[in-house]
Amino acid sequence: MCRVLEFSERTYYAAKVRRACVRAATDEVHKVMIKSQLSANYSCYGARRLHKHLTRQRYPIARCTVARLMKILDIRGVQRGKKVFTTHPDKTSVRPPDLVKRDFTAQAPDRLWLADITYCSTCPLAVCVVHLDVYARMIVGWQIASNMHTDLVLDTLEQAV
Repeated sequence: MCRVLEFSERTYYAAKVRRACVRAATDEVHKVMIKSQLSANYSCYGARRLHKHLTRQRYPIARCTVARLMKILDIRGVQRGKKVFTTHPDKTSVRPPDLVKRDFTAQAPDRLWLADITYCSTCPLAVCVVHLDVYARMIVGWQIASNMHTDLVLDTLEQAV
């Protein structure tokens, strides 16, 4: 093996009997502590929260060390919820032109109206808002629905008119 890798046998045997470095030795102690504290806290802590918990327990360890060792141990904190994708754009369709050219100012009332539709992830509702105009900055129409269909926007526009 040493001939194939082209280094001397002395190097191999010296590395084999050499003691582990200080960092590797302390990492093993830290790993045991991280595992025990994580299981004691329902395995839901991330690196920052686990570091705060360990410092409250008067266990000296750096936050970056906790993060590094959690990555080595393949431990992650609990992530609540699931990201919801509400729109799926059609890559082949032609995008409508920007008629206001990103200039959201108006010189007089009823010159420029804006609309917005938003999905609230905390409660599965869609909110559609129509501003009367940019000049007055007043909301004149709004609707709330449990879906993001076309009727939501059309009903909002009808209420605004």
